[in-house]
Parts: sequence; C-alpha cells; structure tokens
Amino acid sequence: MLIGALLILTWIVLLVRYPARALSVSMGALLGLGLVASWVIWQEGREARHLAHLELRMEYAPERCPANRPLALSLKNGSPAALSELRWQIAAHRPGDSVNLAEHLYESPRYRGPSELLPGDTWQDCLPLPTLRPGYRASTLEFRAERVQGSFPY
Repeated sequence: MLIGALLILTWIVLLVRYPARALSVSMGALLGLGLVASWVIWQEGREARHLAHLELRMEYAPERCPANRPLALSLKNGSPAALSELRWQIAAHRPGDSVNLAEHLYESPRYRGPSELLPGDTWQDCLPLPTLRPGYRASTLEFRAERVQGSFPY
C-alpha cells in the first residue's frame, strides 16, 4: 500500500513538472493496462462458457462405491475443449430446499477431477462425503457441485 501511494505521488509530481512527457507515458501505460484487463476478461468468459458445458452428477450410492467413498460421481465434458483441471465443493440439500447442509471445515475433503478429460469423454469416480450437519443422513439428501473452477488449455 505504501508503494502504491509513492507511485501515485511520483506520478503527480512528474505530471506537474513535465506535463507533456508524463501525459504521453500515462496514456501508453493506460492503454497497456486496458489491453491486459480485456485479455483477462476474455479468458474468464471463455472458461465460464466451457464450464457451462460440463455435466457433473452426484448421487449417494453405497451399493456401488466403497464404504469410505459412498458418493458416485459422473462427469461428462460436453465442451469443445479438453479439460485439464477441475475443482469444486459439494453442497448437500434436502429435496426442494436451498439450505446447504454440508459443513466446509478445514479438514473437509478437497474435490478434484481428472488430470485431463477430452471433449465428449466421461469420467466416473467415487468420492468421500462432505461433513454433514448433525442430524442429517446422506441417504435423504441431494448432492450438488458448487464453486466449480476449471481450466481448459488452448
């Protein structure tokens, strides 16, 4: 924060002392900053469009999965780009309710997808349950992915 204040103070001094030079350099820096900002916004929009094409389904299935990982996951990459990394958090809801019954603690499991998933491919796995609030059973809840973050290489 101190460095930012010093930069602004230096820029004001240069603008007062050498207005023509400082203004032309400032316009060049502002143009460069605008180009970087527009590129970042374009990249975020591109990733959001690709993430919208992912189909991520979860269901409590202790008969198909091991006891310590009873949550069955199916992920289909419906986007035109290969998925290289995927992270998310799991929310647990009663059917028809919007209250998240999963507690996100420091020791809660971290959920990650496959290292690479080509367009049109499907990935299935069994996951551990998130920590649920006391008094709720996993068999009576619906599970959804929240805060999905992923990356798609060029």
